[in-house]
Amino acid sequence: MSLPIISADQRLAEKRGIKGCIFGKSGIGKTSLLWTLDAPSTLFFDLEAGDLAIEGWSGDSIRPKTWPECRDFAVFIGGPNPALRDDQVYSQSHYDAVCERFGNPAELERYETIFIDSITVAGRLCFQWCKGQPQAFSERSGKPDMRGAYGLHGQEMIAWLTHLQHTRMKNIWFVGILDERIDDYNRKLFTPQIDGSKTGLELPGIVDQVIAMAELKDEDGNPFRAFINHTLNQWGYPAKDRSGRLDTIEEPHLGRLMAKIKSPAAPAPERLRFDSPKPLQEPITPDTGDAL
Repeated sequence: MSLPIISADQRLAEKRGIKGCIFGKSGIGKTSLLWTLDAPSTLFFDLEAGDLAIEGWSGDSIRPKTWPECRDFAVFIGGPNPALRDDQVYSQSHYDAVCERFGNPAELERYETIFIDSITVAGRLCFQWCKGQPQAFSERSGKPDMRGAYGLHGQEMIAWLTHLQHTRMKNIWFVGILDERIDDYNRKLFTPQIDGSKTGLELPGIVDQVIAMAELKDEDGNPFRAFINHTLNQWGYPAKDRSGRLDTIEEPHLGRLMAKIKSPAAPAPERLRFDSPKPLQEPITPDTGDAL
C-alpha cells in the first residue's frame, strides 16, 4: 500500500462545500436569507418553527423537535464517522439504524445547501436533553448537578457541529441570535446566544465563515442591513473569512455571497498582507540608570 498523499491537483479538483454561521439580532432577517438561495437545492433545517418569514418559499424542510432527532439528521446528512465505536453516536452503527428509519440517503444528493435555523434553539434542545442524563446528577447525593449538565452540553454541541462541518460536499449554514451587551467599562460586546460558553467559544474555529448580519448607517444616517465578514472590523462584531475573497461589508444576499466565496481566488501575495500599515518605530531601550 502506497502512502495516501493527496496531490495538489487532486485537492484543487475536489468539490467542497462552505461551512459558516450567521449571527444577528432577532428580527434582522436571518431566516429570510432562504429567499436568496436556490430553493430546489436547499434543505431548510427548521428548529424554530419560524417559517412565517418564508411563507411561499418553495424549498423542502425538516423539523426535528428533540436533540436525538437533531443527532439523527446530522448523521444522515453527514454520513458515519469511521473513527467511532459502534456504541457511539455518529458511528457506522448509528448511521445504519438511521438509514433504516429515514430511507435511502441518496435522496439528499439533490440538496447542495443545508440551512439550519437556528443554532440557538439547537443549543436549548441539547441542554434540555443533557439535564436528564446521568452526568447531570451527583453520584453521591443524586441531586441535579448543573456543572455536569453544562459539561455534557458542550461535548454534545461540539460533536454535532463538527460532524456537520465534515460534510465535505454540501454547504452548511448555521443561523443564530447575536446578543449585545455593555461591559463594566461601557464597551459594547457581542456574543452568540447559545446555552453554555464552550460552544460559542469554539464555534468560530470549527466553521470557515463567521458572519455578523447587522444594521449599519450610510453617510446620511439611513439604516441598511449588511454582512460583516472580517475579524478586524470597526464595530467589534464577531466575524471571520477563511476564504479571503470577501470584503469587510457585503450585501445581505447569501446566494451571491457563496458565489463570491467559490469564485477563483486571487494569488496569495495579492490578498494577504504581512506588512504593517504604518512604519514600526525603533524599539526604545529603557533607561535603567548607571550601574552600581
